[in-house]
Amino acid sequence: MADLKGGTRPPWVGLGAAVWFQIASGSSYGFPLYSHSLRSVLGFNQRQIALLGVANDIGENVGLLPGLVSNKFPPWFILSIGALLSFLGYGVLWLSISRTVLSLPYWLLWIASVVATNGSTWFSTPVLVTNMRNFPASRGTVAGILKGYLGLSATVFTEVYSVVLHNSSSKFLLFLALGIPIACFTLMFLVRPCTPASGEDSSENGHFVFIQASSVVLGLYLLATTVIGDVVSLGGVASYVSVFVMILLLMAPLAVPLKMTLFPRKVIKPEAHEVQVGSSEHEEKSEPLLLSASSSSATLGSFYDDDSSEVAMLLAVGEGAVHKKKRRPKRGEDFKFREAVIKADFWLLFLVFFVGAGTGVTVVNNLAQIGIAQSVESTTILLSTFGFCNFVGRLGGGAVSEYFVRTKTIPRTVWMTCTQIIMIILYLLFACAVSGTLYPAMAFLGICYGVQFSVMIPAVSELFGLKHFGVLYNFICLGNPLGAFLFSALLAGNIYDAEAAKQHGLSHLLDDSITKACVGPSCFKLTFLVLAGVSAVGTLLSIILTIRVKPVYQMLYSGGSFRLPQSSSSH
Repeated sequence: MADLKGGTRPPWVGLGAAVWFQIASGSSYGFPLYSHSLRSVLGFNQRQIALLGVANDIGENVGLLPGLVSNKFPPWFILSIGALLSFLGYGVLWLSISRTVLSLPYWLLWIASVVATNGSTWFSTPVLVTNMRNFPASRGTVAGILKGYLGLSATVFTEVYSVVLHNSSSKFLLFLALGIPIACFTLMFLVRPCTPASGEDSSENGHFVFIQASSVVLGLYLLATTVIGDVVSLGGVASYVSVFVMILLLMAPLAVPLKMTLFPRKVIKPEAHEVQVGSSEHEEKSEPLLLSASSSSATLGSFYDDDSSEVAMLLAVGEGAVHKKKRRPKRGEDFKFREAVIKADFWLLFLVFFVGAGTGVTVVNNLAQIGIAQSVESTTILLSTFGFCNFVGRLGGGAVSEYFVRTKTIPRTVWMTCTQIIMIILYLLFACAVSGTLYPAMAFLGICYGVQFSVMIPAVSELFGLKHFGVLYNFICLGNPLGAFLFSALLAGNIYDAEAAKQHGLSHLLDDSITKACVGPSCFKLTFLVLAGVSAVGTLLSIILTIRVKPVYQMLYSGGSFRLPQSSSSH
């Protein structure tokens, strides 16, 4: 790589590769694409389907282990574990749905679902932690981009499912079992820690805008091709051309490091007195960031050794910092897990995310059945609509919250409050099942659901630091499967089966023969009324959290730029 900005190796290559891992991380969003086959081929009832949806959410969000090891092992090692889990989990599901192996027990398929989607956490954790550390001054923007592509993954997989695989659930599961590991082993060495970007490069904002714009183009393209493919069957050359264009658009973020390599900026050496004046933090920024092979290996090796980094930090800052380290961290500094979990702000953020994401994922898990209940047969278009708007919410939530936190020091959690108010209205609209409102309501819900993720991620890093971000972020994410279990499996699944039994004159709710669909507003009415009430409580908690953390954001972003707390500056 050419020397850039005083000899730095830019972190943009890792960000471009991270896009592909974020797409792979969204494989769980493909559940509605094969859930109907679980009913028709294997004869499961809706409660069993809902429990498999919970298994997806558990696997996708229980990432404490990859969070714990993110400081101990390089990203490629963690990513390779994700590839293995995806191969094993989706492989077992394919064996069952394809009838290659008959009569696999339900419990084994449930475990396979957990294993398959747990690979997502082994993808998303290392790429998110690595890129948040590589761009510490642009956390909201980076989180929005990465989670935006994750939101697009539903539409990407829908495109592959409908255009290339011709709506075959068994072929789709085989694609997940083989395609995800192949992509992982191809790109995993590109995701690696770099010397953090300072945020002062004038071209950096332009690079982010380019990636955001290319992701929007990709989202619009996927939505258009999915709708067209549902109306007119794309076969032969046309289907492969559409996928080829999709792949090119997914590669667009790599154009940034390619441009920086082909057209490197001229190095301007600072004057001697400029280097000497200022704090040690400024001195670090003036040093060349492109490491030699030996020094790079040593630096990256110590990066994963928590104890080594502690010793190095203490030797660097001297005895004064030792005394400062003994005090408990303040909000905005680096918290250890045991220090964060005793803070009220941590649990408020957990509960707010639990409500926003947990209720939203209930709709995702039951999306196909919600569509059928309201006489909408096309699951692909409904899922694509939700997927694209989920992407818009994730990308927009990161960008908008970044803008207002820098210009007005408005806490990011304000946007969680706003979206949860909107979700109350949407759930009431779903409960009424007014004709013609399903698609726009699903679109707005996708936006609100996406904002929850893109706001929560940088908020965790700003309130509790980046040093142990991996485990703290993944613990907060547990609110998603917890909500799925309570609201989807226990609430929505049981109500749906009860209504289906009434409609078809059946009395034994858990009989495996109950595979007929429920039709009409009564199928989910009570569920959505409960979700609306829960969202009202979440709104109140979000307001309390916002009031509490406002001083933290005023401290971090006063003056319009991010100021790294002293205790975190060495990380």
